[in-house]
Formats: sequence, C-alpha cells, structure tokens
Amino acid sequence: MDRKLYLSCLWPGLPELWWRGRISALPTALAFAAAANFLLVARFVYPEWLAGGLIRMAGWVGVAIWLFCVVRSVREMPLLLNPRRASGQPDRFAEAHQAYLRGQWAEAESLLSDCLAIENRDPPSLILLCGVYRHTSRLDAADRLLEEIRLTESADGWWLEVAAEQNRLERDRKFSVSAGRSQSESRLEPAVSSPLGLMAADPLRADSTTPTDFKAIKPARLDDQPAEVSEPSELSPVDVVGEIAAEIDRQSDRSRLAGRAA
Repeated sequence: MDRKLYLSCLWPGLPELWWRGRISALPTALAFAAAANFLLVARFVYPEWLAGGLIRMAGWVGVAIWLFCVVRSVREMPLLLNPRRASGQPDRFAEAHQAYLRGQWAEAESLLSDCLAIENRDPPSLILLCGVYRHTSRLDAADRLLEEIRLTESADGWWLEVAAEQNRLERDRKFSVSAGRSQSESRLEPAVSSPLGLMAADPLRADSTTPTDFKAIKPARLDDQPAEVSEPSELSPVDVVGEIAAEIDRQSDRSRLAGRAA
C-alpha cells in the first residue's frame, strides 16, 4: 500500500469520506475543521475572547482528540482500501466464479452477496452479479446495476469489462424482444389460416381465398321462393266516391229484381 495514502488520516473523518464515500464521517470532518479554526482564531487573532489558560487547555484537549482519531484512521486504512484482503472473513469470490461458470445462478448470487457484504464497491463482484441477473432474465436489474458500476470510482479500470457486459445485455434484450414477437405471431397464425380468420383479417378477399364446395350448394326452386304479397294501394277520394256509387247501383238492381220476382 502506498504510504502517501496515509496522509488523509491527518484529517479526522476524511479517509472514510474520501475513500469509501461514507456520509456518516462528514460530521466528524466538519467538527474537526470548526474546532481547529476556533482555536487558531482565539489564540492568534482575538486572544481577548478567552483567558490564556483556557485556550491552552482547549488546545491540549484538541491535540489529544486529534491524535486518537489519527491512530484509529491509520489502523482502519487497510480495511478502507482493501476490505476483502483485510477482513477476517473468507473471500468467496473464487467460489462464486466457479458457480457462475457451472450455471448455478442461485448459488453464485448468494456467494456474491457475501462478497459484497464485505466490499460493496468491488468491481469484479458487481460485474459478475450483473451477469447473473442477465442469465436469470432480470434485464432491468442488470441495467441498473451497470449504471451504478459506471458511477463507482473503483470501477474506472474495469471499463472494458463493463462495456462487454453492456453489449451482452443489449444482445439479450433484443433477443427477448424478437422472441416475444415470434410467439405472438405464432399464436395468430392458426386463427388467420382458418376461413373465419381469413374473413376477419381481410373480408374483401374472403370469397377468393375460401374454398367453395359447389356440390353442397342446392339449386333454388320456385316453391322455396317466398310468395310475394301484394299490398293494397292507397285509394284517392275520387275512387272512393266511385266505389260508393257502384255499390248503390248494385243494391238498386237487386231491389228491382226482387220486385219482378214477386
């Protein structure tokens, strides 16, 4: 490990904030900055704020706290930079890799989860987990994980592997889309191949494409034709008067014939 990296330990809270991105270390770094600035201003700029004994006592207390934080940061530095090597737990990445090559996706995901519990920004484990998501048809989860890997500073040296995994993910996504389209077309083929499906798909071509059984068609007979019923036509007023006059004449003729007969 480069000794220059230990210079960040001189600022309490800075190693965790800088190397691991832990927001929980931000209050410690801000408190150290505020205390150091207050002691410098009270000692050299405005010495009348506090008595000389109080400033001296506060300075020694601040130095003791600073030394304690520096020693703790130096001890935790290997764990911050290489947590998988410095951790007392066994490294399961090799086992996860073997399970991935054997196609045991559930076991590989479980082992990778153990590795990421120790080092949550380990690029090899993240890329391998993205491959597990891709093989188990969780393409959206794999896409989101790739975006997180690109935002991780420790993955800057793994850009070639990330690009290759992105290409494989896009290939599988296109394959899944084409497979879904082929399945939907295969479901529609039986319905379209039937005469009813042809009529529903293209009514104008149904007569030309549907086979016709001429023997099943019976010639029509006159008896089968429905009899036409003549509807009475409407009579005009002149015709009505003529009919009444003719009826009166017929009644008069009947009365004369009856008188002659008597």
